[in-house]
Amino acid sequence: MPAGPRRTRPGAPYGRLPGAVAVAAAAALALAGCSSGSSSPATVAATTSPSAPGATQAAPGQSNGATQLQEAYQTVIANVLPSVVQITTGDSLGSGIVYDDKGDIVTNAHVIGSAKTFTVTLANSTTTLDAELVGSYPDSDLAVIRLSKPPSGLRPASFGDSGKVQLGQITLAMGSPLGLSSSVTQGIVSATGRTVTEPQGPGSPGATIGNMVQTSAAINPGNSGGALVNLDSKVIGINTLAATEPQTNGSAAPGIGFAIPASTITNIADQLIKQGKVTNSGRAALGVTARTSFNQQFQPAGAVIVAVTAGGAAASAGLQAGDVITRIDDTQVDSLNALTTALASLTPGSKVTVTYTRDGATKTAEVTLGELQAP
Repeated sequence: MPAGPRRTRPGAPYGRLPGAVAVAAAAALALAGCSSGSSSPATVAATTSPSAPGATQAAPGQSNGATQLQEAYQTVIANVLPSVVQITTGDSLGSGIVYDDKGDIVTNAHVIGSAKTFTVTLANSTTTLDAELVGSYPDSDLAVIRLSKPPSGLRPASFGDSGKVQLGQITLAMGSPLGLSSSVTQGIVSATGRTVTEPQGPGSPGATIGNMVQTSAAINPGNSGGALVNLDSKVIGINTLAATEPQTNGSAAPGIGFAIPASTITNIADQLIKQGKVTNSGRAALGVTARTSFNQQFQPAGAVIVAVTAGGAAASAGLQAGDVITRIDDTQVDSLNALTTALASLTPGSKVTVTYTRDGATKTAEVTLGELQAP
């Protein structure tokens, strides 16, 4: 399934949203549908049992376990939702996460697009604040903007350890789906280590992102850039994509969303804040310029090397322009996109076996991967 992030327009009504998607990638993994939430958690009714003084009972029809889970949700929402903001750029909007008390906010690169100035609305507020671009790194679909006049009392979010994210963990997705600010949806971690490629389009850089967290929490237009949070009130990802079903004209495929992991967020955001650019991407690179190779039946059959970077990983392993890469370790490579996807799941310094053809003969090379350089 291809992928496609979307923003939405401010002031969108709940439900049907004709023409509301300002950035609509022509592909299947996209943000679609609608969800709702509240920044004011519901209260829990409880009584005291005569047989157990001081014990808390569940509301009628509700077990103690359900009450405890509800209270856990409410605690997380109270802790994290004040750190989630709405970002407006032109006639489109998305979400962001307060990164520090200096007014830095991290979001998706596709949320800000090519804009340099923005308006930001904090949770539980109707006052808009001006913000400017700090830096953007489209290859990881991340960006940082900064409030021009940060108010006192900003609530920076706390980021978790991506390595501790496990299947089945409960997650809450926070943001502004369809322009409904401070909305919350819930789900679980459905998978980890996903590699997803966004299609190119207005505001969407077509990034291939590895190690993404898959969640069943509903993610909709406007949620991009918002927080995916665990029950420890830690941000474990930035909501970025949700799936649609290609066979049903792009209608929403419920319960399949993707978030950029916290480790990637903090690595990129710290560099953008400190130096305005990324010099340590943390992404593996082969050190080649390539394109899709086609066989005699005009079917994709590999990634042909157009140019080799001097001193890069491929050059050091003896690969040359004209070689057609067909496999990285056990992963088949039948196109440039497949090559990019395979590399996105690896890290700099990894040693891989590259299978390729040269002058009709199949060969292999042991390659120590380099690091993708920022543009």
